[in-house]
Amino acid sequence: MNLWTSLRRVPMAHSACIGVLALAVLGAVAVAACGGGSNSNGPGETPGDGSAAVSPSSAAASSTKAALSGSVTVFAAASLTDAFNAIGKEFEQANPGTKITFSFAGSSTLATQITEGAPADVFASADTRQMKVVTDEGNAAAPVIFATNVPVVVAPKGDTRVQSFADLARPGVKLVLAAPTVPIGNYARTIFANASGANGISATFSADVLKNLQSNETNVKAVIAKIQVGEADAGVVYTTDAAAAKGEVTTIAIPKEYNVVAEYPMALLKTSSHLAVAEAFVQYVTSGAGQAILKGYGFGGAG
Repeated sequence: MNLWTSLRRVPMAHSACIGVLALAVLGAVAVAACGGGSNSNGPGETPGDGSAAVSPSSAAASSTKAALSGSVTVFAAASLTDAFNAIGKEFEQANPGTKITFSFAGSSTLATQITEGAPADVFASADTRQMKVVTDEGNAAAPVIFATNVPVVVAPKGDTRVQSFADLARPGVKLVLAAPTVPIGNYARTIFANASGANGISATFSADVLKNLQSNETNVKAVIAKIQVGEADAGVVYTTDAAAAKGEVTTIAIPKEYNVVAEYPMALLKTSSHLAVAEAFVQYVTSGAGQAILKGYGFGGAG
């Protein structure tokens, strides 16, 4: 090997070393870049924790409440039949997977059934007295007033024997009422008492009216049914029942100074097997949507 050849190889070896060094540096940079990805803070990540981003949709899904599911039985006063049937349909449409079954009757009948152990989830009464029967036995939670109603006198369409409230005391008038234990029957008798005495229509008004009583019915629907077919000259029902029978009966207002306002309480029953659905139903009835339906059927608001 001559000197010239040796001198030419020295730079080549030096160049090779430089090339190896360059490759090593590039490799280190690449490794650092790959390792740094686990510590980079992408959108939605907590700095330095390496966690995956949480999408808004998955976060919303995790916070959504479980859908309601189950069937409940609602014991409700007969005067609530039309309004509650409408509310039940709306509730089921808003909550697929739920089923509301109603049992309509006089509040006193329903209260007795509940205290005797009949299975139900919600009780809606037409007065506070029958609700107290249930709560005093420890069968229901604290009730809430959800609606009001006003009693009226009804007479068969076209019949002229009873044209005013005072006419109920006329001899020979055939009067039909609900039984005293039924809310509307109790309200009627309270009204008659209010119209008696020194400040009433006459001192014996209540006694005179009750002399005309032909029958005591089990609920308000039975009272108005007898008026519709002409089996009696007059009866006392709720404004809502008279409105439902419009065209078949004549409605006669009771003077405000003698009349009462019927309050409707509702409560969850301790025997409820689907408490979440029962609670949701009560909340729906007292909500704006439920109150609007009740108003459409002639009921007044709770306050």
